[in-house]
Amino acid sequence: MTNNTPLKIKVIAGSTREGRFSDKAALWVAEEVKKQGEVEVEVLDLRDYEMPFFNESVTPSAKQEPYKDETVARFTKKIEEGDAFVIVAPEYNHGTSAVLKNVLDWVYQEWNNKPVAFVSYGSVGGARAVEQLRLVAIELQMAPIRNAVHIPGEQYFPVLFGKGDVTALFSSLTEKAEGMIAQLLWWARALKKARE
Repeated sequence: MTNNTPLKIKVIAGSTREGRFSDKAALWVAEEVKKQGEVEVEVLDLRDYEMPFFNESVTPSAKQEPYKDETVARFTKKIEEGDAFVIVAPEYNHGTSAVLKNVLDWVYQEWNNKPVAFVSYGSVGGARAVEQLRLVAIELQMAPIRNAVHIPGEQYFPVLFGKGDVTALFSSLTEKAEGMIAQLLWWARALKKARE
């Protein structure tokens, strides 16, 4: 790969439940990333990757052979392609969603040495979920960046229940997103060069 190759950024929508907000936030942040140019952005909707709960006898960090489950193999390929990630995470009970934690647990080497940023939402902006996700990312040998976009309940609940303006909500977050994305892309370039 040359330095002129566009960075491949994968945005992961971390909820699959009915009436979710993560799909809206994932599409918004993907558009914000595209504005930076020199990038290829793809949204990975976890509804498209119905993976079984992790139950392998060997942890992914020690895995030598290919994944047998077709969905796991397909998802892992997408992660392998990525140079950086934005994870859109809901907060459930002071943590992240089970479906998001499960996909993180299934993959290991493909996450290594790549940066990750977080867009989160919940009653306190999803901050507690992101705190846990940063620890998981470090264990996966990722580089979690400092800047994040936290969307508090008072902002996203009205949108979720059809009483708020999603465009106005995301417009109010643009400056935070730009700072986060700039930091993510800096790390993506640096770590891509180091991996080559």
